[in-house]
Amino acid sequence: MTKTKHDADAAFIQVLATLLCANDLTELEVERTYGDNDALSVRITRKLQAAPAVQSAVAEPAAPGTPVPAPAAPTPIGTPEDPAAAPGAVTSPMVGTIYMQPEPGAPAFVSVGATVSEGDTLLIVEAMKTMNHIPAPQSGMIERILVEDGAAVEYGTPLVIIA
Repeated sequence: MTKTKHDADAAFIQVLATLLCANDLTELEVERTYGDNDALSVRITRKLQAAPAVQSAVAEPAAPGTPVPAPAAPTPIGTPEDPAAAPGAVTSPMVGTIYMQPEPGAPAFVSVGATVSEGDTLLIVEAMKTMNHIPAPQSGMIERILVEDGAAVEYGTPLVIIA
C-alpha cells in the first residue's frame, strides 16, 4: 500500500470516533479502498470505565429508640459476583453474535454440567459473516453459561465459566 494523503481521511476518522462514542461501542474497524494499492485501514478502540455505584434512598423517620440499619455497601468490580473475574471465565475475543450450536436445530456445543477438553468448541461468535469457533482454553466442567443463543456480545464479555 502506498501512503497517499487524502484530505478526507482526518474527517472520516473523526466521524468514526464520534460513531464509536455515540453508539456506546468499544471497538470499530474499517478499511476504505481508494484504488489499486491505495487504502486506509482504521481501527478505533476505547476502554469503558466502570461507573461508580450510586445508591439513593429516601429515608423515612424511624421511631424513637429504633436502630437504623446501615445501607449495604456496593459490590466492587472483581468480586465473585462479577462473572468476568471468576476463575475459568472464557470471554469473547471480539464483537459479534453468539450461536450455541453449529446450525439451527442441531444440539448445542455445550451445556451446564458438560465436560469439555482443552480446544473443544464452546460456541460460535459470528463477526462480519465469519463464524469464529471459540475453543475451551482448559479442560473442565461447564459451570455456567452466561450468554444466550443469538445474543450480541462485545469484546471481553464473559461467555462461559469452566470449573
